[in-house]
Amino acid sequence: MNSKAIGQLRSKLAADIPTFGLWVTLESPSITEMAVGLGLDWVVIDAEHGHLDWKEIVEHLRACVRSETVALVRIAEQNLGLIKRALDIGADGVVVPWVENAEQLQQAVAFARYPPEGLRGIGAERATGWGECLVEHTSTANQNVLVIPIIETVRALEEVGPLSRVDGVELYFFGPADLSATAGYRGQWQGPGVADRILAAKDVLRGAGKHCGVVAAGEEDLTRRRQQGFRMIGLGLDGGLFLGALHRLLKAAGRDQRLWESPAPAAAPKAPLDRPPETFRPDRPEVISPVGSGPREEIERGVVFESLVGSHNRARNLTTGLVTFAPGAELPYHTHPFGESITLLRGQALVEADGRSYELKTLDNMVFPAGLPHHVRNPSASEPAVFHIAMASQTPLRTLVDRPVSRTSIPETSTGTVGAERINRHATAPRFEAGPRTEFIDYFNVDLMQNLEMSGGYGLFHPGGRLPAHFHDFDESICILSGEATCVVEGRRHKMNDGATALQPRGRVHYFVNESEGPMEMLWVYAGPRPERILVDERCASAEGNPWR
Repeated sequence: MNSKAIGQLRSKLAADIPTFGLWVTLESPSITEMAVGLGLDWVVIDAEHGHLDWKEIVEHLRACVRSETVALVRIAEQNLGLIKRALDIGADGVVVPWVENAEQLQQAVAFARYPPEGLRGIGAERATGWGECLVEHTSTANQNVLVIPIIETVRALEEVGPLSRVDGVELYFFGPADLSATAGYRGQWQGPGVADRILAAKDVLRGAGKHCGVVAAGEEDLTRRRQQGFRMIGLGLDGGLFLGALHRLLKAAGRDQRLWESPAPAAAPKAPLDRPPETFRPDRPEVISPVGSGPREEIERGVVFESLVGSHNRARNLTTGLVTFAPGAELPYHTHPFGESITLLRGQALVEADGRSYELKTLDNMVFPAGLPHHVRNPSASEPAVFHIAMASQTPLRTLVDRPVSRTSIPETSTGTVGAERINRHATAPRFEAGPRTEFIDYFNVDLMQNLEMSGGYGLFHPGGRLPAHFHDFDESICILSGEATCVVEGRRHKMNDGATALQPRGRVHYFVNESEGPMEMLWVYAGPRPERILVDERCASAEGNPWR
């Protein structure tokens, strides 16, 4: 047990000095050696999730020997055998997951202490110098050992008062992702209201003379956590930090891509179907809506929404249109019970998500999951701002949010907050070819944002660019931003420009082509979580080959 490092950590906390550490999930002890060499105050070796075995854990602990870095092991569950083993092989303390009440925490402390105060058996392992330092170690271990619970359920938040009064515990970690899941927002880093509940619990613990820790979600979040009073701040997970650095360099090289859950060789492209299955027979025609033809509503003073796809033209699970903000106009904090996307087409915009403030540039896109409070303002005193918006419902609803919000400006390089809003910077977003002479960007889908109900993005068609004939298992909205598009639907040809928007119902065979001499841009939104196109024989998009005649 590294009593010197533990003493230094406690001294910093007593002086209200933030301490910083690393969450270790990968097997190489070189990672912990780097953390030690860089002077981190602590590491947590994660034996709850992932693949680390006890041999790998002990190698990480060895990397901290004679250093000034405290070595903690997060055990898989509250268990006497696991706590004893982690401490016997040399951990300075244990991080205990899923602690929900004072009785559980008292038991964890007892498991970590030798009798008569506790229940830990004495072993001749690393902690006791294989028996050579038995007397010295056992005489000080109960006072030195760190027992750190993770508060990661709504039930634990409700018990934070009794938890703060448990003897032998001075540090408490928060797990925002699991807290969000137990609050009904699985997949979000901090679901609606979770951030405020964490801060309230932190204030209770600080008031009891205890200290609080959390893993930061990035540079801005690290600064915010320091200001909020967290004093044990994780700089990140080793794997996540490595991936983040790779993504930044790949983005600079124009090669960035998503890491898929189950890596596998790319499947061979599917041959186009001869015709759509009968089960996809559409029950509605396509609708082309020029700007000015849709229903308009002033949703706030100086904020006008024109719906171009929605219930008025029989769209299902989708509403899209244009929102115009007069100079200085704003949309106050509100939430939706479904996901929403906004893309700045013209003008200036300041957008806040639960207090995090972003400045959008032309064609930048921002996506909000269901329940996330957000606010939009046109900061210009002379020019209007125009947005394309999409909502994953044919029945738009919003609920005003009237509560104090702590505002933080976010740098232009930020892509949002993990588990909350997503920012797509048009200038640097990765592109791919969806058809000859096209460039596409995926702005949002369920693989980019968990639990999102819709998908969408941006398309640039160079002269002659086109998509193959296809149909979808959901409705689609396509808004033409610039240039002229030809939309071909089962032989019917529609010329579109200047914000005109097409509703393509489920099952309609169609494609877009740029027959002009200049570029054409579009925003497309699917009423489905993944951007899936089902290719069919090109004749199906013609009048003579129309499969639904």
